Amino acid sequence: MKKKLIKVIAAIAASAVIAIGITEITAKADAPYKTYTVDGYGAACETQTAYLPYETITKIGDETLNAPTDFTLLDDGTMYILDSGNARVVVSDLEGNLVRTFGEGILVAPRGIYVTKEHVTYVADRDAKSIFVFDENGKLQNTYGRPDVPMYGETQDFLPLKIIVNEAGTMYVICESNTNGVVEISPVEDGTFLGYFGTNMTNSSLINIIWRAVLTDAQRAKMRSNIPSTPDNMAIDDKGIIYTVTRGEGEGTVKRLNIAGVNMLKASDYDTVPAAIATGNHDNCFVVSQQGFIYEYNNEGELLFVFGGKDDGQLRIGLSTKAEAIQVGTDDKIYVLDSDKAQIQIYEPTEFTNYLHNALYLFSKGRYKESKTPLLEVLEMNNLFDYANKAMGKALYKEEDYNGALHYAKLSKDLDTYSDAFWEIRNNWLRKNLSAIVIIIICLLILKFLVKKLDEKKKILDGPRKVIGRFKEKKLSKELGYMFYFIRHPIDGCYGIKWENRVSVLSSNIILLAVIVLYIINKYFCGFLFKTVREGSFDVVSDIGMIIIALLLVVGCNYLMCTINDGEGRFKHIYCSFIYSFSPFVIIMPFIILLSHVVTYNEQFFVTFGRFCMIVWIAVLLVISIREINQYTVGETAKIIFLTVFTILIVCLIAFILYVLWAQVFDFLQSVVREVVYKIGS
Repeated sequence: MKKKLIKVIAAIAASAVIAIGITEITAKADAPYKTYTVDGYGAACETQTAYLPYETITKIGDETLNAPTDFTLLDDGTMYILDSGNARVVVSDLEGNLVRTFGEGILVAPRGIYVTKEHVTYVADRDAKSIFVFDENGKLQNTYGRPDVPMYGETQDFLPLKIIVNEAGTMYVICESNTNGVVEISPVEDGTFLGYFGTNMTNSSLINIIWRAVLTDAQRAKMRSNIPSTPDNMAIDDKGIIYTVTRGEGEGTVKRLNIAGVNMLKASDYDTVPAAIATGNHDNCFVVSQQGFIYEYNNEGELLFVFGGKDDGQLRIGLSTKAEAIQVGTDDKIYVLDSDKAQIQIYEPTEFTNYLHNALYLFSKGRYKESKTPLLEVLEMNNLFDYANKAMGKALYKEEDYNGALHYAKLSKDLDTYSDAFWEIRNNWLRKNLSAIVIIIICLLILKFLVKKLDEKKKILDGPRKVIGRFKEKKLSKELGYMFYFIRHPIDGCYGIKWENRVSVLSSNIILLAVIVLYIINKYFCGFLFKTVREGSFDVVSDIGMIIIALLLVVGCNYLMCTINDGEGRFKHIYCSFIYSFSPFVIIMPFIILLSHVVTYNEQFFVTFGRFCMIVWIAVLLVISIREINQYTVGETAKIIFLTVFTILIVCLIAFILYVLWAQVFDFLQSVVREVVYKIGS
């Protein structure tokens, strides 16, 4: 979904039609991009514009930047830009007015910069293989080189790319080709190596592990090395928590690391080529990709917005060519450094985003009642914004308004809040009605006892028994009731199907109809916690067609393979035995559907286990049916199953080829008809 999300946004951003010329500092403009979020079903959907292009800084005073790679924005409005092409640091205010430059003649190929609140500047210089520290006046204060300790790695080079510093002065450095993690250096004794921090884990499948075990040393040497990825960039917040971004790490692309280096964040929607990360003012964070897409996450790693994009050469404000760094101002404006354009793009939050940020702040501080006001403003602007619905559900849950929380959690598909609220509602209902339930059960048991006694004396149930008996004696009733015998004695059941005509095609079709009905009910009307389709979405015709086509395909391919391999079963026998093998579905699924409406996440095991037992039972019955109907051995049965699966794949491949060919023929005929109509019309 992540790659699909990026492709969709990139295509839309590339097709934007609003071209705006850029001056040295460009004034406010409409957004040449669309803003997206992710709904509760994991699908990308368009939402209100979250940030508008505010202005673009192309020069610092009269100084032109040359391939800048990093910058830092301080709370007092001072901006330190690493002008890497000119090997210097440029200091300016937020309007782009030059304050001073420094580092000339000292820096070689600087790549990363960090500035403390006291205006002490740390520069990571790759080619100089050093960390340079400058005081508030821009004078060189200290230099840190490669840690000279065995623990660092005797053959490991020191090529610093990015740097951050905590309040204690401890430096965290990302070094090129250092896969051990972020280098942690204390300023004590001119630089003490403390170890590696936030090391990425390697990804290796079981197949690769086995494959490497059987290969020779020479063969393993030719394989791609399975080593951890080096982080691409990082940031640190006011609490000292470090954020990193690493390309190719899947769900670990964006991380928030505690003091032990353990990831506390799970961002499920991310860019595959992240460039930088920055922390916001509301327990949120921002990631910018090299193509200029900006991602905003809340403190739980949930995606709030995606906006921005790649400039297609028309030099439009708000679009980037190669984004390198991102910072957030105290006024929530976003600053993005573009190295190719040598400029800084500035984005301003809209009213919609300001309301959302206010709600985020209030909610994070436990002020749930106050957070409802800005959330209602957000929902008034866009009642389909799932994150606002989710936050509202959580706020109502904290206030013990469980019915309201249930409503908003269902709108946003927030399964956790829905489960918690449902548990509270169910618990309250049970407390109020438990006595009545017990009394009703006792009354029913007494009634059953009285009816049984009266029946023994006066035979009051003889009439209903005769009606039920006559119904059971009907041929179709016996055939339908045979499924209960079949699931308990499948071997004898197959014998009855093949030699005793205990079932018919009609009864089999009725069971098939029951399977279809139960499948549709389970898919669209099961409990909310177990529903896998979008609320209100129905495609019943396709579901019915899929089931029937799949059944006929499996039965037909199996019959073909059995006929070729001396199987004794006729098509009717195979068809009926296959359908009767789904009897557990007809018997168990109604209970699973009912159970799905009354259990919470803590009790979902009962539904999951019930489904597992049902599937295993059906699979066993199918295997026994193939074996007994055709009088196969165990080995022959396994062979037939394999051949059936293979034949199904071949049939699907042929169908796909025919579909493609027919589509081409149809397009050709359509073009011919259009040409004829055009000729006649002219």
